[in-house]
Amino acid sequence: MNGPPISEKEGIYTVSELTAEIRTVLEESFAAFWVQGEISNFAVPKSGHYYFTLKDAGAQLRAVCFRGMQNRILFQPRNGMEVLAHGRISVYEPRGEYQLIIMEMVDVGQGKLQLAFEQLKEKLRREGLFDTAHKRPLPLLPKRVGVVTSATGAAIRDIIHVLRRRNSSVQVLLCPVKVQGDGAAEEIVRGIEMLNEGGGLDVIIVGRGGGSLEDLWAFNEEAVARSIHASRIPVISAVGHEVDFTIADFVADVRAPTPSAAAEMVSAAAEELTAKVRNLTRALLSHWSRYFADRRHRLQILRMSRGFAALSHRIATLIQKVDEQQMRLHYRIRQALTARERQVGQLSRRLSLVSPLPRVREQRHRFDKAHQLLSSVMLDYLRVRRNELRSLTERLAGLNPHRVLARGYAVCLDEDGRLVRDAASVAIGRRVAVQLQRGALHCRVEAVHPATPDDRPDRTVTND
Repeated sequence: MNGPPISEKEGIYTVSELTAEIRTVLEESFAAFWVQGEISNFAVPKSGHYYFTLKDAGAQLRAVCFRGMQNRILFQPRNGMEVLAHGRISVYEPRGEYQLIIMEMVDVGQGKLQLAFEQLKEKLRREGLFDTAHKRPLPLLPKRVGVVTSATGAAIRDIIHVLRRRNSSVQVLLCPVKVQGDGAAEEIVRGIEMLNEGGGLDVIIVGRGGGSLEDLWAFNEEAVARSIHASRIPVISAVGHEVDFTIADFVADVRAPTPSAAAEMVSAAAEELTAKVRNLTRALLSHWSRYFADRRHRLQILRMSRGFAALSHRIATLIQKVDEQQMRLHYRIRQALTARERQVGQLSRRLSLVSPLPRVREQRHRFDKAHQLLSSVMLDYLRVRRNELRSLTERLAGLNPHRVLARGYAVCLDEDGRLVRDAASVAIGRRVAVQLQRGALHCRVEAVHPATPDDRPDRTVTND
């Protein structure tokens, strides 16, 4: 007999069953992780999904990023680019290949800093440094404000300018420090500690002007975050522009979008006591932001669960099948077009053997001779007609009334625009228009002299 007895077939997998089991094991073992590699074989079919390979010096990994997840990728991937990809492992069952399903991807140049930022942020969040329970309210009307920033930067100038304009009674104590480069984080920590040791301050502003992620990195250092958290004096983080976020922003008691905004917070005038309400609102929004961030995180974990992933995997598999069928169809269409092109070439060569071109050239020669003859006849005809037209034009020009006006004569029109030929046809007091060679006169008839045997034009008219 070929094969084991039926009783012995228990525990034997079909290929599909074994592949599905392997997929389940891989997806449960590698739910979500980051992987670094170089992009190669990058392709985008009409479906819009990204298909490529991540590789390094020793291995390669097939990867796919479906179109719905591409809004998280802030750059255009291309071959040869070094990237950090975040995703989960799955198996494309029709080919029995494991692959990376990408949910997020960053360029390594910015990605390493961003990854370090996210890792430290998550670490401090778990330790409770961001909890609202540690956030202290700002004093309503602070009198003395400490500032930890560069002595020559735009931040201190903006802060002093706002304080002078809004509340000149606020005293400012500057602790000058480096705000970027080597040693900047250590100087910021010492500045916060010195202001706490000195005492007498109501609030501390820690910040600087805008810049790149690298420029602001001192405010993402763990030492600076712990120093802000340990401060006995309320701290306002005012780093960069409104769109910039640092670890210091999350740890500080209050985040200001800019150094100028921080100065406005601590220099509230008497009529702006409602700033306390705004601060409470900001704290509430911050709490809900973290609350929703936590819920989104939990939702993402649920989405990566086995039940949800199975449906997602099924959909992804169908999508890839459609893409493969589409690519196969395109290939067959190209093959068919190539075959038709060869047939057209063969027919063209056969047609050239019975080409009517010699007869066409002979007929073209006869046509050219007839065309030249016709052109010569037409030119003679046009010359005669042009001379006749010139003669008629000269005769017509002799009858042109404007030539008569040019000799000093005028044309008189009544109020209805009719030509006046007889003085008796116009009553005294009526208006007439006298057309000259250049312009016209609008006149009123003062007297009428009918025609005499001598036919002398002695009427008197005056301008209106």
